[in-house]
Amino acid sequence: MTFEEHDWHLLAQYWYPIALARDITDQPTSSMLLDMPLVIYKMNDELVVAKDACPHRGVPLSLGKNDGQGVVCRYHGLRFGSEGKCNRIPAHPQHKISERFHLKTYAAVEKYGLIWCSLSAEKDAEPHIPHMPFWDDAEYQQLVCPQIDIQCFAGRQLEGFIDVAHFAWVHPDTFGDPEDVEVPDYSTTETEVGFNADYISSVGRYPIGIEQRGQEDFKWLRHFEVSLPFTATLTIHFPNHAKQVIMNAASPMTARSTRLFAPICRNYDKDLPVEDAYAFNMKIFEEDRVIVENQKPEYLPLDLSLEAHFPADRSSSMYRKLLRKRGFSPLFAA
Repeated sequence: MTFEEHDWHLLAQYWYPIALARDITDQPTSSMLLDMPLVIYKMNDELVVAKDACPHRGVPLSLGKNDGQGVVCRYHGLRFGSEGKCNRIPAHPQHKISERFHLKTYAAVEKYGLIWCSLSAEKDAEPHIPHMPFWDDAEYQQLVCPQIDIQCFAGRQLEGFIDVAHFAWVHPDTFGDPEDVEVPDYSTTETEVGFNADYISSVGRYPIGIEQRGQEDFKWLRHFEVSLPFTATLTIHFPNHAKQVIMNAASPMTARSTRLFAPICRNYDKDLPVEDAYAFNMKIFEEDRVIVENQKPEYLPLDLSLEAHFPADRSSSMYRKLLRKRGFSPLFAA
């Protein structure tokens, strides 16, 4: 385990995305969440998420194949079907199958084009999935970007997403403006699940080099909604009442590796190829990768005295305070 045990048990209560829904079929797919190897597959319309280890000798079931009646382990042919229950042991076809041969399964649900999972929630409990504005609005186009694996702690990645002072320095080749570096004042508001922040500035969101840079003197509103511990949505208000929402869902595979998922919805440019939106956002996240994979310390210091802060850090300071309020360790994921 790469997490402190205390933090792991707190983190296991939350819901995280573990795969793109479009990638999940009846064939087993591997994933990782909080150091737990997972296997994901479908039986008819049933979604199964389980520990990726055969109960017999621990071989990953993601190495096997679904034969129509379940996922077959490559080592001894044990087969696991609905609810992860073992339904065949070839070496002893007439023996009653003990419950010890059933898989350890977890609560899982599909939402926003992603498969979400909680390692400690009851399977019939209401899933607490972060809110994605406009996802169900017929006037908006829904997109789900390819996932990205980043070698850093999820808390560091999420904090970078809500940082408003790095645009000019990290993103000058995409949307940041090297001539517009001053950060206007803004405020944060605590919510039941985290906090919100409204940031208004002259920094646009059109790709650098495109003539359509917004209306003259237009002020861009960026509305952040942070859901602890590692998810945030950003709603960007464009000229002419256009909006784009991007969800930054940082899923902690381990304390040093994060799988990033990014659903998007927008009410403009709906006729353009979705691959263009994927490519532009991938370029932005790759610019961020250089920073977060090299930050030191690798953990997130929730004790604010351990790093220096300036007023533009209001969101990250609030983020750290609320994580500490939830009981996470001062050296989070140390």
